[in-house]
Amino acid sequence: MAKADTCPICGTPTDPAHKPFCSRGCKDRDLLKWLGEGYAIPGPEIDPEALDTSDTRD
Repeated sequence: MAKADTCPICGTPTDPAHKPFCSRGCKDRDLLKWLGEGYAIPGPEIDPEALDTSDTRD
């Protein structure tokens, strides 16, 4: 487990301007993992039939 004063991406010391990361590059890599679904928060399974949107709503 990484210490609080090291970057969670690469493990180098953090930079106060980019805390908790060491650089803008690691900060951006972390954001891209969130946007690209590299990270996920577990939740309940979804019933595919519940997603059926064939009915029209007005």
